[in-house]
Amino acid sequence: MNRSPFEPPPAGALPLPRLNRPRDWLIGATLLAGLVIAVQYQVGWQVLLAPWRAVSPWLLAGAFLLTAASYGARALRVYDYFGPLVAGRFVTVLRLSMLHTTANNLLPMRLGEMVFPWLMRRYFGHGLLASGASLLWIRLMDLHCLVLAGLVVLWLRAPAWWWPLLGALWLALVPLGLVVRGSGWVERLPLGRVRRVLAFLLEAAPRDARLLARLYLWTLLTWATKLTAFALVLSHFVDAALWQCLSGVVGAELSSVLPFHGIAGAGSYELTGVAAMVSLGVSVEDALAGAVNLHLFLLGTTFALGLVALLLPVGGGHAAAGLAGKGDRESIRCRSG
Repeated sequence: MNRSPFEPPPAGALPLPRLNRPRDWLIGATLLAGLVIAVQYQVGWQVLLAPWRAVSPWLLAGAFLLTAASYGARALRVYDYFGPLVAGRFVTVLRLSMLHTTANNLLPMRLGEMVFPWLMRRYFGHGLLASGASLLWIRLMDLHCLVLAGLVVLWLRAPAWWWPLLGALWLALVPLGLVVRGSGWVERLPLGRVRRVLAFLLEAAPRDARLLARLYLWTLLTWATKLTAFALVLSHFVDAALWQCLSGVVGAELSSVLPFHGIAGAGSYELTGVAAMVSLGVSVEDALAGAVNLHLFLLGTTFALGLVALLLPVGGGHAAAGLAGKGDRESIRCRSG
């Protein structure tokens, strides 16, 4: 019996996303090698790793639990975002979100982002392009939240009345997607293909103000737990104020927007973290040692939680096949436009 082209495919029917781009792996390996050499020349690996012997197990346990909580908040955001499509299958969404985060933390040049639409298609039958468009909105919320965290850092550095005001104005931009979606300006664009692509992207945006508010609250919870955990870990390795450590964490996490990204983030993660701390008065040696050790903590939690994700069951059946079909049809329409 022939299967409908919009019916979710069998789990084994989807090939793995293309993750073997030689150029990306070459750039990633170059960044990794550069980091290893820079650390040895600037600090020395033995000196850099020595503070781990004095780390409190309670600090590590607390930071790990906060990081795990951030993974849970990410999964709740995805579960809320896709609504009926994933209803009743939170454990599957948790597995998907944790594997996506693991791939993102380990693969070079943002290759890990491909895992999200691939797993959405594999587990829920949702269109690859439709899932990718939704991920774009999720990443915009992440970036918005990180900029807000940057404003908090600047406020802690030099408290003044304009920082809260600037933060409030920045938060006022959150519903901009709803305004753009409801304005109808896309339909008035003269270029048909551009109009169809933009309409497709807007279709993937949060549907109403309540959903958008919930999604942004999940985003705030995700980053509040993660940034707190990482700032506490970094403060053990860097003799600096907590706001300086927080600036290093925010800077390191902003490496996700760079056009280059090392294997497991090596090189790019440290570069942005060091730049943020040095600009706020931390020495280069301390900033580099702190950023590398923070990255080692990130990788440790990534491997541990990635293994936990593999133990989670996928669950039965594809939910909301009709919505999945819609995602495929929208993807086909964009490609043929």
